[in-house]
Amino acid sequence: MKLTFYGGAEEVTGSNYLLESDGTKILIDCGLFQGSRYAEEGNQIPFQYDPKSIDALFVTHGHIDHIGRIPKLFKDGFRGKIYSTEPTKDFAEPLLLDAMHMMSDEGVRHGTKDLYDEDDIDGALKLWDAYSYHEPITIGPFEIEFYDAGHILGSSSILVSAEGKRVLFSGDLGNTPSLFIKPTEYFENVDYALIESAYGNRIHEGAEDRSDILEDVIEETTKNGGVVMIPSFALERTQEMIYEINELAEGGKIPEVPVFVDSPLAIKLTAIYQKYSRNPKYINDEFLAHEHSGQSTFTLPGVTMTLTTEQSKEINDVPAPKIIIAGSGMSQGGRILHHEMRYLPDPKSLILFVGYQSKGSLGRAILEGAARVRIMGEDVDVRCKKSVISGYSAHADQNQLMKWLAPMRERVKTVFVVQGEKDSAEALAQRARDELAIRAVVPAANTSVVL
Repeated sequence: MKLTFYGGAEEVTGSNYLLESDGTKILIDCGLFQGSRYAEEGNQIPFQYDPKSIDALFVTHGHIDHIGRIPKLFKDGFRGKIYSTEPTKDFAEPLLLDAMHMMSDEGVRHGTKDLYDEDDIDGALKLWDAYSYHEPITIGPFEIEFYDAGHILGSSSILVSAEGKRVLFSGDLGNTPSLFIKPTEYFENVDYALIESAYGNRIHEGAEDRSDILEDVIEETTKNGGVVMIPSFALERTQEMIYEINELAEGGKIPEVPVFVDSPLAIKLTAIYQKYSRNPKYINDEFLAHEHSGQSTFTLPGVTMTLTTEQSKEINDVPAPKIIIAGSGMSQGGRILHHEMRYLPDPKSLILFVGYQSKGSLGRAILEGAARVRIMGEDVDVRCKKSVISGYSAHADQNQLMKWLAPMRERVKTVFVVQGEKDSAEALAQRARDELAIRAVVPAANTSVVL
């Protein structure tokens, strides 16, 4: 078997791996590069393999850095099958359409051509089949199964067996325990593993700590008459924020102030969460019990969903204090930019980061203390307070990643540390070598290994 790292090597985004055996070629993920202009320009580079030669594509989960180049793959000639879990397939269409529109807008500003159009998205979706966890799929010499990665709804680790070897692709691993979904599954009998490392050099706060920090920042900012801005990923993070803020308000721990979800994409994805919210294949027992007890988490009367542009603009007319949850999660586009232009200069307000901020992103610049940032062609002073809660990340931290690796230590020949910035990946690889005596390496982009 031959494995090639075409994306997600020494960087967080752009996940794309090619596995070949006996003339059959399969891909694991085909995601967008995200976070900086340099990375985003990587999306324009032609695939370094012939899309027409690929027999099948397997998708770990719905985040755009794992699915965002699938329509481009179709446009360039791929006509094999696409496989994922049911929620991942449901998420794909709204996420890909949103990414297409954002890239098109950026293309106008930067003079780059569109990666794909709606016909390419439609064509790819027609090739897409949904499977459950633990349901075997056979493609040539490969047998493939999805396992629960515990990252977001429908997220998977993918186990590939061929030539008497078992190769495991972690996908993105979850920050367990999750509010909604079942915990990450673990493995023992694996010959080779690829493990993500977005937080490979960091430790999250605990679940209680993250809720306490959220309570404190909302309470202080609203008491001061400010606005809490939460740049939030539309998938999973927004739904968690809705749940947590409502729990704090109902428990009397924070004042009941207006809460706005200002993201058409997040609103569409929340409807998909509603669809699966009572499905025991994907949802944990605690949340199932909560959903069966009364009002659904995803249709709360105290939260205003602003779908249209006019509704979004009306948020400005609501006096502070208020809470605004809006995309995008790294402030690289979306409606959060309008709120940041308005409230970043306000010392009474606060911007709260609850997800990973890639190097080169606007969110990363604000988080690292930039006194002034450029948004939509204008210079904006940053005088508001800043806070970060890594405990809400959907990614496993270093301890959780080590826990995932530990059961494999007796059998695994090599662990490839991917989907992390280089220092993060190297830190996780070194700890795996030191504590588990595992051969752990950080592969370079566009390199191949024979397994």
